[in-house]
Amino acid sequence: MLDGKGRKGSGMTEMGERIEWRGRVVAWSKTGSGPAVVFCHGTPWSSVLWAPFADALSRDFTVYLWDMPGYGLSSKRPEHPVDLGVQGELFADLLAQWGLNAPHVVAHDFGGAVSLRAHLLLGRQFASLFLVDVVALSPWGSPFFNLVKEHADVFSDLPAGVHEGALRAYIESASHSGLRGDELDQLTGPWLTDDGRPAFYRQIAQADERFTDEIRPRLGDVRPPVRIVWGEQDTWIPVDRATSLHDAIPRSTLSLVRASGHLMHHDAPVALADELRAWLDIQTR
Repeated sequence: MLDGKGRKGSGMTEMGERIEWRGRVVAWSKTGSGPAVVFCHGTPWSSVLWAPFADALSRDFTVYLWDMPGYGLSSKRPEHPVDLGVQGELFADLLAQWGLNAPHVVAHDFGGAVSLRAHLLLGRQFASLFLVDVVALSPWGSPFFNLVKEHADVFSDLPAGVHEGALRAYIESASHSGLRGDELDQLTGPWLTDDGRPAFYRQIAQADERFTDEIRPRLGDVRPPVRIVWGEQDTWIPVDRATSLHDAIPRSTLSLVRASGHLMHHDAPVALADELRAWLDIQTR
């Protein structure tokens, strides 16, 4: 069972609430009023990536952000598994703790697999699903991701300066248009701390395609309306996965965004915001 131990924060991006779950501490926040919208981040990101979009929607929706254990402001204890199976179980329990029977769910990257597992394997119902460049169909993982996965023990022993250089190059490769220095600093910062460095390699080492293979045969059972949005220049998860996912989920719709890579939040933020707002307006009429 979840044990709520929250403390009220003054702003969305402060992630002032805390919940304890199976020994982990999960950072989260809630703001706004109206229909519930829950955001799910992926790897190696955190809720920071979704915060501006959540803030903009909070005028008309109750928006929830959360950091998966092993990411952002949530706990990163080495003895706690952080695989997609665990994250899906946590997400299902979080929705119950929050009293959300059928929220709108917005997911990016690993967040897609997490939300789909909660729906297809654990019975959580959603009002709609908005999937952005998601991990859902194997094979997945960039060349660097797969290299690290095969040699995580070696990479975890890299000197701090070498780790930072490799990390910055890796994260920057997710963007098609390139990241400003402050944007890159924000995305790399959580992985440069004493607990963040090993956590970065640990979450890659525990990535396993069996967690998406388990849901693939059941994608035809997805019941809520689904919008799939993909960057045409995504080199981490190529656009052919978008069309395959669209084909696998009945009644889903697909939108491809030009001049955007895997980090649409930075490459094409206006297009992403417009797509998301239009989708939610249609679903809540």
